[in-house]
Amino acid sequence: MKVLEREIQAYAKLRDQLESESWGQWAVVYGDELIGVYELFEDAAQVAVERFGRGPFLLREIGEDDSTPLHIPSVLRVFNADD
Repeated sequence: MKVLEREIQAYAKLRDQLESESWGQWAVVYGDELIGVYELFEDAAQVAVERFGRGPFLLREIGEDDSTPLHIPSVLRVFNADD
């Protein structure tokens, strides 16, 4: 199984609803579950890292091109700078 396959499939099932209600916000998906929707990338990333560590988890800007994945090391650097 590919990394994030479950998360990508879960997001795809929710895409229409998320795009109609939360365009431009950030979705956090872990496994088959939408964890939450956040206005800021930093808030979404912080929740994901605090709950799931290095993941895998999916952070996706709702409504944007989803062909470019976010890399977990980049997300972790955002929060390790304050440690």
